[in-house]
Amino acid sequence: MIARRLAVCFVVSCLSAAALAAQSRDVDVRAVVDKTAVWVADRVTYTITIACGNGVDILADDLSRDKLRVEGFEILGSRSDRVSDRDNRTVYTFSYELTTYRVDVPELKVAPLTVRYYVRRPGQRLEDAAPAGEVQAPGAVVALRSALPDGQDTYDIRDGRNPRPRRLRYAWLQPIGLGLVLIAIVPAAVGVIAAVRRARPREKPRSARRVQHDERASLEALKALDVSTPAGRLEAYSRLNALVRDHVRHVAGVDAAGLTPAEIGAALSRQNGRVPIELVAGVLEACDRARYAPPDALPSADACRRAIEQCEQVVRHS
Repeated sequence: MIARRLAVCFVVSCLSAAALAAQSRDVDVRAVVDKTAVWVADRVTYTITIACGNGVDILADDLSRDKLRVEGFEILGSRSDRVSDRDNRTVYTFSYELTTYRVDVPELKVAPLTVRYYVRRPGQRLEDAAPAGEVQAPGAVVALRSALPDGQDTYDIRDGRNPRPRRLRYAWLQPIGLGLVLIAIVPAAVGVIAAVRRARPREKPRSARRVQHDERASLEALKALDVSTPAGRLEAYSRLNALVRDHVRHVAGVDAAGLTPAEIGAALSRQNGRVPIELVAGVLEACDRARYAPPDALPSADACRRAIEQCEQVVRHS
């Protein structure tokens, strides 16, 4: 009876050992650091590599940045990668970038991570499967090196003493250097301004003959318009307004683009009288009434033709 019980225990022990060996073959975990000792503000990469056998997968959330426990380190970032080979083995790589700004710890530590793994079955989702086991990613210990002496309560990085005054020959170098910089800036600034002015396109002024030719062409186009329709009369008044204002600018030198008819008349009264003020004011007032009046108050076709004739008198007699 006792021999039978011992045989059963031996078989159970063998089966348990075989199961543990199978689990170790299903999931292989390795963890390394790229440096064994660092200075303050150095960066260390802690990498965990997990190889899963066919049909086995891990819970990647167990390896998230929030689950990593460190002592003395600060976690700057993390990244992960997943690769599958021809034998349907999946290899996960998790990398964590660490650093430290402390000088009061002799060693920097990364705690081990416990990772759950699952055995996939056909038609079963990973979140519905029960954990088949756990594996542990080894931790790491990194030595801290510092140029500061150990055993101090405080670390005065900066000296509190005032700097010694510079020698006279060195003190004169600062104003001399500033003066040389200013002397060099002035011609450079002048050159830049000149280059900008040369690059800026300039409008070539039109000659008096060219202006007269363009005005006659505009008048002929106005006369050819069909002013029997409201749309034709509205277009004619818009062209008349632009033609008269442009004529006043070229002949009298008055920038009439943004002035009212009354303001244009006041400006022309101070000129040499080459432009007929009453005709200009009358044409512009008729244009304003036509352009801003309601559709039912649009001037008639005869009134539009008279305005064109008045515009022709302004152009030809000034």
